Amino acid sequence: MKNTIANVTEYVKEEDVKFIRLAFCDVKGRIRNVSVMPDRLESAFRNGISFDGSAAGFSGAEKSDLFLFPDPDTLTLLPWRPSHGRVARLFCAIKTPEGKAFPLDSRQILKTAVEYAAQNGISCNFGTESEFYLFRLDENGERTYIPADRAGYMDVAPQDKCENIRRELCLTIEEMGLSPERSHHEEGPGQNEIDFRYSDALSSADHAVIFRNAAETIAYKNGFWASFQPKPLKEESGSGMHINVSVNSDDGRDVTESFIAGVLYRIKEMTYFLNNTEQSYQRLGKQKAPDTIAWGRENRTALIRIPAKGEEESRRFELRSADGMANIYLAYALILYAGTEGVINALPLQKESTNDLFIAREGCEKLPRSLQEAAAIALNSDFIKKHIPVEFIKI
Repeated sequence: MKNTIANVTEYVKEEDVKFIRLAFCDVKGRIRNVSVMPDRLESAFRNGISFDGSAAGFSGAEKSDLFLFPDPDTLTLLPWRPSHGRVARLFCAIKTPEGKAFPLDSRQILKTAVEYAAQNGISCNFGTESEFYLFRLDENGERTYIPADRAGYMDVAPQDKCENIRRELCLTIEEMGLSPERSHHEEGPGQNEIDFRYSDALSSADHAVIFRNAAETIAYKNGFWASFQPKPLKEESGSGMHINVSVNSDDGRDVTESFIAGVLYRIKEMTYFLNNTEQSYQRLGKQKAPDTIAWGRENRTALIRIPAKGEEESRRFELRSADGMANIYLAYALILYAGTEGVINALPLQKESTNDLFIAREGCEKLPRSLQEAAAIALNSDFIKKHIPVEFIKI
C-alpha cells in the first residue's frame, strides 16, 4: 500500500520524528538533502521547499531557485540517528518555480523511462551487486588508503576483518526496508560485496542510493571509510556495480534476447553514464571487469552475462561494466530505453561468446578506453540527446 501525505504526517507524530531530510541526487548521483522540522512537512508536500540549485551544481547562480517536493512513498527512518527525536528521510521530485519538472532531476528521468517502457509493453525489475573497499581512518579521522584487512575472496575471520561491519550494515539497511540477499569478502584487501533482491526500477535505484549512504555512515562509525571508487588501489581488483535485469512483456513473450541486443547496440553511447570517472577506465579490461562488447551464458569475461538459474529466473541478465560512481537513475533509465528499443525493433542477438575474452580479444569491439572518449561518443549520440540532457556530461 502506498503512503499518503496524511499517513506520513501521522507517522511522524507517532514515532517522535523531529527532523525530516528531504533528499535528492545531484548530476553525479550523489545524495544531498535539506532538513525540515515536522511543522513544515505538510507545506513541503503542498508547496515544496526551496533550495539553491547552483550550489548543488545544477545551474548558474543568476537563476538558481528550485523546489523539492517529497514523495510520501519513500519515507524511511535513519536507524543510526537517536531513537528520541528521530530522523526520517523522503526522496523528492525537483521542480522549477513554475511548478514544472526540473530537466536535471535524474529520478524523474528514470520515472519517464519506466513509463516509456510500459507504454511499449515492457516492465523490468532491477537488482545490484555492489562492491566497495573499507579503508582505515587515521588518528585525526582523515582518510587513508590502508585496507581494513589483507583477506581475499570469501575468506572468513580472522583473516576477514570486515565481517562485523558487513553484518551491521546489512541489519541497518534491512531496518530501512532494503532486502540484502548475500554479503561476502571480495578479492581485494578490505574489499566487500553486498547483493540486493530484485525490485522495480525506481525502488531499486532509491535503494542503491540509500545503501551507499548507509555504507559510508556505518563505516565511519567504525573507524573506516567506504570507497565505491572503481579502482582505488592500482594493483588490486577494481570495484564494480553489476546490474541485474529481469525483463517481462505484457503479452507474455520472452523478449530478453531483443532487450539485451538493444543494450549491446547502444552500450558505447551509454558508457559515460555507467563509468563516469577517470578511474573507471583503469578498471575495465582487467580482473573480471569486461571491456569487450559481447554476451555469454555464465561467462564472467563478457559484458553481459546470463547466469545459470532455475527456470523461473531464466529471463535475468547481468550487465558487468558499471561501477559504483555511476548515477544509478540515469544508468537504469538508459538500460530501459536501449532495451525497449531493441524489443520494438526486434533486434537479433549477436552470437554468444564462449571464450575467455580477456585472452581472445583480437577483432572484438571494445568499450571506450577513456572518460574523454566516452564523453565524446555520448555528446555525438542522437540516442543520448533524445533521453538525457547534455548538462549531465561533465569531465
